[in-house]
Order: sequence, then structure tokens, then C-alpha cells
Amino acid sequence: MGAQALRALLARVRYEVLPARATEEKVLAHVPSDVVVTVTASPVKGLEPTLGVTERLAAHGYRVVPHVLARLLRDDTHLKDVIERLRTAGVDDLFVPAGDADPPAGTYEGALPVLRRLTELGRPFTEVGITGYPESHPLIHDDLTVQAMWDKRAHATYIVSNLCFDPRVLGDWLTRIRRRDVTLPVYVGVAGPVQRAKLLTMATKIGVGESTRFLTRHASWFLRLAAPGGYDPGRLLTRGAEAFTAPSAGVAGLHLFTFNQVAETERWRRALLDRLGG
Repeated sequence: MGAQALRALLARVRYEVLPARATEEKVLAHVPSDVVVTVTASPVKGLEPTLGVTERLAAHGYRVVPHVLARLLRDDTHLKDVIERLRTAGVDDLFVPAGDADPPAGTYEGALPVLRRLTELGRPFTEVGITGYPESHPLIHDDLTVQAMWDKRAHATYIVSNLCFDPRVLGDWLTRIRRRDVTLPVYVGVAGPVQRAKLLTMATKIGVGESTRFLTRHASWFLRLAAPGGYDPGRLLTRGAEAFTAPSAGVAGLHLFTFNQVAETERWRRALLDRLGG
């Protein structure tokens, strides 16, 4: 039963990619069209690269989920323009985190006001995702992050958990939010099989300023990913299988952080499915 449930999770994956120059080419070459692709947004470069990659991948038949960072939206007119552009592209799923832009580009300080506005505008997207934090947020108390999910639940349809390397922490977090009556389905955030040299290259390519921001805010992530033999996504999933696949956990699938190593991520997923008999 454990292997069967794990196969089911691996069949319901989302690949998170960065909107870099080669992203479209990599996705077309290596990602099956039935895999959902989510496209991140940069506090430095703004929403335009995200929207462009989203439109192009959607035109190729992918189900694409753009990250629309609340703090990158200038005002209500900008939000409406983004909605119209994405709906024209056939996008029906939106992920709305607050984002790290400091100061914000406009009037939205966090995700909740954007989510409320989407509801007021008639819920233009069938699916709307929000962020969950299995580990402590550097700026927000744990109780507040759970409360935030409660506040957003009426405007969202699912949660994506932030990157975590400890299956026990993930399992405890799932139990905790369910006890608080947060019932939205969860996509468990897991890093793919990242190669250290390529991770360093990626950090360089996204820009010196942004690389510094990323490494400063997520130094523990980088150390875990970059350490030789220090991280194995298959081991994390195997150790957390019982917690992730329990019906009470409400896990809808996996959200794989590829760091644009999509070929390696898809090979790893296929190999693990084969080992599990999928």
C-alpha cells in the first residue's frame, strides 16, 4: 500500500521552474505535457518574465501556474491587466504568495488583499494556491502563518508547502494545520535531485543581486542541496510516505522545486516510479 500511494503522489506532480532564457526549451524537451508547470516570479525582474514564459508554455498545451507575487502588483488596474492576460492565454490556476519585494511595487502588502480582490472580481481562476510554511518563516511567527492560511481559505483552493528537507517536520505540520481546521488540499514542496555544480550556475545566472538575496534568505536550503550526498528526494519521500499518504493529511500531490534542472528531475521521477513498480 505504501508503494502504491507513493506512486500516486509521483503521478500528481507540479514542476516549479524559474523564468530564465532557456526555460521554455528545457520544459518542451523534457517535461511531459500532462505535468503541471509552475513559473516563479522575481522581486528584481518583476512579473513580465513570468507572464511571458507562462503564455508560451500554455500555447504548447501545458497546464501552467504562474506565481503572481502580491508585492509586485502596482495597483488594481495592474491586477486586472494580469488577470486578462492570463485568462486570454487559457490559464485557470494561479499561485499567489506575498513575495519578497521590499518595498512593494504598489498597494498590496501581502497575499490576502489580492485573494480577496480576486473573489470580488468573480473568481476568474478555477484554482488559486497559497503558501504554507512547514518550517519557521524568518519573519513571521508559526502561529501567524497557520492563521494566515485560515484567513485565506475562503479565497483559495489549495496550499503549496514551502521547501522542507525533514519528513518528520512536514508530517507534524500537516497534522497541526488539520487540527486547526485548515482543510485545503496540500501539495508537498520537495526539492528535486539538484546537482551542486548546476545549482551554483543557476544562482549565478539569475543575477548577482538576486543570487545574494536568495542565498541570504535561504542559506540552509542551499547548504543542504549543495552538500555532496547531503540530500536525496527519494529518501525524503520514502521516510515521509506514511505521513504524506494518510487520508487525513489531505495531500493532493508533490510540488517539485527543480531549480530549472527539469531533465534531471524527470529522469529521477521516472526511475523512482519504475522502482516502485509504476
